[in-house]
Amino acid sequence: MHVCTVTPISLTVGANRIVPAIAIPHPLGNPALDPADEKKLRRKIVEKALAALCTEVDDQTVFDK
Repeated sequence: MHVCTVTPISLTVGANRIVPAIAIPHPLGNPALDPADEKKLRRKIVEKALAALCTEVDDQTVFDK
């Protein structure tokens, strides 16, 4: 599984579960947000990644929703 900012790279290397992140310098957050909103954003990404790990996949899957 990859949590990544450039999903085409993950697709190219064959990752089976791909969770898009925010930006290259800050994949799991956005320092421009206030601390409470950034915490919500980080939690959302981590929860999406955990859900991806619990999901059976047969092919490469991008968990973008």
